[in-house]
Amino acid sequence: MDPILEHKLLATRRHLLGSMAGGIGAMAMRDLLAAGAAPVSDPMAARLPPLPAKAKRMIVIHLTGSPPHLDLYDHKPELVKHDGEDCPAETIAGKKFAFTSGTPKLLGSPRKWVRCGASGMELSDAIPNLHRVADKLCLVKSMFTDQFNHAPAELMVYTGSPRAGRPSLGSWATYGLGSENENLPGFVVLISSGVQPNGGTSSFGSGFLPSVYQGVQCRSKGDPVLYVSDPPGMDRAMRRKSLDALKDLNELQARELGNPETVTRIAQYELAYRMQASVPDVMDISKEPQAVLDAYGAKPGQSSLANNCLLARRLVEEGVRFVHLFDWGWDFHGTGPKEDIRDGLTTKAATFDKPAAALIEDLEQRGLLADTLILCTGEFGRTPFREGRTAKGDVLGRDHYPDCYSVWMAGGGVKPGYVHGASDDLGFKVAHDMVHIHDLQATLLHLLGFDHTKLTYRFQGRDFRLTDVHGHVVKEILA
Repeated sequence: MDPILEHKLLATRRHLLGSMAGGIGAMAMRDLLAAGAAPVSDPMAARLPPLPAKAKRMIVIHLTGSPPHLDLYDHKPELVKHDGEDCPAETIAGKKFAFTSGTPKLLGSPRKWVRCGASGMELSDAIPNLHRVADKLCLVKSMFTDQFNHAPAELMVYTGSPRAGRPSLGSWATYGLGSENENLPGFVVLISSGVQPNGGTSSFGSGFLPSVYQGVQCRSKGDPVLYVSDPPGMDRAMRRKSLDALKDLNELQARELGNPETVTRIAQYELAYRMQASVPDVMDISKEPQAVLDAYGAKPGQSSLANNCLLARRLVEEGVRFVHLFDWGWDFHGTGPKEDIRDGLTTKAATFDKPAAALIEDLEQRGLLADTLILCTGEFGRTPFREGRTAKGDVLGRDHYPDCYSVWMAGGGVKPGYVHGASDDLGFKVAHDMVHIHDLQATLLHLLGFDHTKLTYRFQGRDFRLTDVHGHVVKEILA
């Protein structure tokens, strides 16, 4: 129902007299206790989750385009053994692929593999820095999704639906938990490699939740937040007077109409004012010791995933609830040298591997890893065969693949040094312990202290949730 109409329906005299606990006496008591209504509450005030939570905050590293998991996380000796052979008919029968038709050729990984840490987790030579933190990782090798094109699949990961319009994971988290720092956004988005997410702003949007819960995109280069600075001719004192006047008017309208977007507007104006002083400081990584910058590979003044991983640590350290990093350039079709799973992957992985490992170590050193949940994922996986358009060329690439792929997590209550599930010998399907994307979402919310079936929002007459009507918590990965 329209929240304004609903407010009007509930604000009748009949409802007041018949439904209020004190009836007419309550009106008299109101006049005795105070002259005027209570102030509008802050929608981003910090709240405790209804269930015990292992994680207080979350960082997501999204490798946009989806990395070739068979060349990073999922070693397939049998696939190498049968490299160049036709795919078995039963593995592709009745399936459609984004850019491949006919009978493609199997593609074994050219990477070298190493058993890492006390856990013996197998990781490829493309990500050598993650080798040293393998015992901190929880690697899920049995993920699957319903979508095989980028935008719908990315929206599926973060909103639970392949269509735009639903709230994102970060929005649900801040809707449920609020923010621990009133001077910073509760949900911050950082984008590297110069390209927006495949799902656009919907991948970090608030959908039908009040817009105060949408992700605020910050920039590691230039003005940290667009349009937050005072316009020419307006100093900070004048800005304060203007906001005070707007707040008074908006509070009057909020009490009269009950529109949650009015409360959102008040909160956003006030947050923008406070951000003018707080954001430039927290976004200035030049204040970090040189040893920290070197560990991440970060360079002040530039825009990179390395800078953004360091910023993610700084932001969660300051009380930001949810930080979402998007990094473009992981669509390894093999249409050019940069998309080759040999040298191309080595080059691209170097921009991610070092800062991701440094982020885990930095959080642990500061005592934050135990209650900070990190998720690293793409929107789907890559095929165990050569991509059709490039199958006869010298560049090795893989097509989109939703049936089986890998993601990893760290900290925040997940089991360290643990591998969950497995794909079959050739990497075509999940062999055991299947984890659907809705199961992953349910598990993430559980770690944040929520029953995914009860974290809901009523919209157009229905209670919506991130997992729609699906999903179960994967208890095996919980520490």
